[in-house]
Amino acid sequence: MADNNDKVGSNIDGKYFVDTTCIDCDLCRQTAPDNFETNEDEGYSYVYKQPENAEEVDLCTEALEECPVEAIGDDG
Repeated sequence: MADNNDKVGSNIDGKYFVDTTCIDCDLCRQTAPDNFETNEDEGYSYVYKQPENAEEVDLCTEALEECPVEAIGDDG
């Protein structure tokens, strides 16, 4: 489970976040491309936009549930 005390600094404030255990596998960006981006220099993904509608919430939740290293968290 992602640790909200270990969030990557690039996350935008809000319910969803990525922590430092991220391996930048691309799953979240493929699942919810409107909400996740990559930091290519540092090798991790992060939340650049919090979900703004039910479809985006569903996709972010799917990314959280499917993350192979459980690096996506939900503060809500």
